[in-house]
Amino acid sequence: MLFYLFMTMYCTPYNALISEFGKTQDDRMYISTAISLTFFAGTMLAYTPFVFAGMLRESYGFAWSYRICFIVLAVFACICMLIPTFCLKEKEFVDTKPSEANMFKSLGATFRNGSFRTFVGSDIMYWVGLTLFQTGLPFFVKVSMKIDESFTMYFLGGMTVLSACFYPVVSGLVKKFGKKKLVIAGFLGLALAYVVATLIGILGTAENPGLLGIGSIPGVYFGIAICVIAAFPMALLGIIPQSIVADVAEADGIVTGENCEGMFFAARTFAMKFGQSLAMLIFTSLAIIGTTQNQSSNDITASVLGMTIVGVVAVVFCVLGAMILGFYNEKKVMATIDKKNETPAEEVSSDEESPKEEVSPNEETPVEEAPVEEAPVEEASDPEETPTAAEIEQEINEISEASPEEAPAVEETPEEEEDSGVIKIFPDETEEE
Repeated sequence: MLFYLFMTMYCTPYNALISEFGKTQDDRMYISTAISLTFFAGTMLAYTPFVFAGMLRESYGFAWSYRICFIVLAVFACICMLIPTFCLKEKEFVDTKPSEANMFKSLGATFRNGSFRTFVGSDIMYWVGLTLFQTGLPFFVKVSMKIDESFTMYFLGGMTVLSACFYPVVSGLVKKFGKKKLVIAGFLGLALAYVVATLIGILGTAENPGLLGIGSIPGVYFGIAICVIAAFPMALLGIIPQSIVADVAEADGIVTGENCEGMFFAARTFAMKFGQSLAMLIFTSLAIIGTTQNQSSNDITASVLGMTIVGVVAVVFCVLGAMILGFYNEKKVMATIDKKNETPAEEVSSDEESPKEEVSPNEETPVEEAPVEEAPVEEASDPEETPTAAEIEQEINEISEASPEEAPAVEETPEEEEDSGVIKIFPDETEEE
């Protein structure tokens, strides 16, 4: 319980940084590749006790030979885990905005995402298949192939090195075929590796007759075949799923307006633990079929029949994982991300066109003010409001020749007084005379 608790506390925020540090698809693929490479390297180191314990067994006994190896591994792992804790400058790359929703609400919103639910269902199948492979490999070597268990590290180490050789190719394949198709291919490739492992128990080897007793090929060759077949699928399944989670988390943040990368990777950690626990339950239940267990020992005793059944079940889980992932809508997720990436370019283009929009109104302004310039022409065209110079001179002459009795008659014409001030002055001078 404590192991899974602390693993969740560490792995969830650690994996959430993939989408924070990886702002582009290439960055995410690079980070996922590095994490996958170190994952397989760490897994290979985890199998070293099978080699070094035998060297210490004569001096420290069976139990302490393994304890010393695991203590050394634990100290080394602790140092490696502390390096990113103190060396990563998170605030320089991540704009942290606290979420307003509580944990359970955010987790519920995470699983309401249809694309993520599809991925989680497929991811559980992946972890079941991977755990069955990693847990069952020592038993396939020891029980089915009937060779020394130290070959486990050689097979796993060779598969890790060969898988790492495919890592540079994966990014290019993702750009050409997409992530969904490659993960499905990875599932089918891993299923093929389990088919070979199943045939070991059915056909038999030169060291072990198997169920049919017709095998004549040395078990080492089967082990090499399994590692070669599983190398490329392991590269695909070790790199791409992490990047898919980052894509789904970013697309969800664009749609909802709230970034919950941590919850998406926490949910994926839950899927990982669930798949691993289910795989351990399946393995321990099936591997012991046909054997009698030693009640005084914690080690399980596997049988050839049991390991053959484990191989068949592993093939079924891998095929199910490929079928479930077929419902993942990768085009919709990537379209949402691409739409966001195109938005800044559209804003820049609109800003560049804005000066042209400001110039056009100024050019049209004189046309709008044209009626104002025509107003005096309309007033001048009205002869009643503005008399001509000849009419004004004629009126002045008439007023000057008029008698004093006729003068008041001029004052009774309000239109003439209102129309021109000149007309009003002359009548006043006539009255003074």
